[in-house]
Amino acid sequence: MKRRACVLACAWALVLSLGSSSSTLFSHDHRSVVSYTVSGGLAGAIRAEDSEGAVSGQGAMKFRVLYTSERLPEEARKVLAAAHGGFTVDRRPGRGETYFALAGAGILQISADMKTVRLLETPEAIKDVALHNVTIWYGADGTGYLTFPAHKTGDIHTTTLDGALVHTLQAPSLEDDFDHPTVNDYFRGMGNLAPTDVEHLEGMLYVTTGYSSLDFVLTARVLGTDPFRVDWHGLAFGGKGDGPGRFGTGHGITLTPGKRLLAVSDRPNAKVERFTRYGHYRSTLRLPVGSFPIDIDYVGKYAVVGCLYGPDRSKGAPIYILEGDRVISTVMVKDELGLKTFQHIHDAVLRQVDGKLYIIAQTWNPGDVAILEQVTP
Repeated sequence: MKRRACVLACAWALVLSLGSSSSTLFSHDHRSVVSYTVSGGLAGAIRAEDSEGAVSGQGAMKFRVLYTSERLPEEARKVLAAAHGGFTVDRRPGRGETYFALAGAGILQISADMKTVRLLETPEAIKDVALHNVTIWYGADGTGYLTFPAHKTGDIHTTTLDGALVHTLQAPSLEDDFDHPTVNDYFRGMGNLAPTDVEHLEGMLYVTTGYSSLDFVLTARVLGTDPFRVDWHGLAFGGKGDGPGRFGTGHGITLTPGKRLLAVSDRPNAKVERFTRYGHYRSTLRLPVGSFPIDIDYVGKYAVVGCLYGPDRSKGAPIYILEGDRVISTVMVKDELGLKTFQHIHDAVLRQVDGKLYIIAQTWNPGDVAILEQVTP
């Protein structure tokens, strides 16, 4: 306690000496209540040391807590417990910002160096909407867009990187014709659209619908951005089942490296299915039996998979680090890093800065956010 008190006192003295700032830092130690401003890059961030030195993972893929959510903007902290979404990263050279949304607060941007987070000015039309996940994509002129599926309303919203709403695609109507009779029958029978994730590839949006009995991947075509126009497209693939190319709950969808295949995470079947852009099944990535993969994210030769549950439900859910199709590390944020809210992982993405990996993770029920840092020898 004396050591912690000294750390807190020193940190507060540093705050007073540096003055105020409009940027907000994530707090490192989940027990700390200190916020402070620093200059310089990620490596120069000042943080309270975790007295327990908690580390989780195996081999070169061990991680520790870098920042927690205690110093999110106040509006975000108020609604964080209800978080039910995911992240997307701007991976263009020289960028690196991460985006996500919280219903009741709006769209948030984590800076490229992961030190600060800001709340974007979000239109009232979507500010209070549960935006379940998000993808980033770019128009022909290089303009960046964020597309969010709203699983409760069935709408798919697209904004600029500044948060301005530019388009809303509503659920298919009776006039929309898909190439699969099961999909047409579903919507003609007044079935609901419950989109859980969306991916963009060469002018097409691919939408997972795992929160409905449909559980197909639907597609929509971006016909233009000035003016903005998106229409449902005929291609649909997947459907309920546990065999190849079928989903128990098709939850997340992500492009594999090189934009060659679309990877769909199937929660109850503990697998990630891969498809061509035309919906042709190609392969399956098997994960430990009993895990419920939410989504997969790639950086170079590595991938990260956050899970709603793990094989051992007495512990918090795992985050898997993969090289190729092999799990090389299992990070237990609740059980080993001590973040008690991390019972159910709802999304995780990888960042690589100066050769070191970072995991940005979000939980559900209760919602929380943390950033983990790779421990180097």
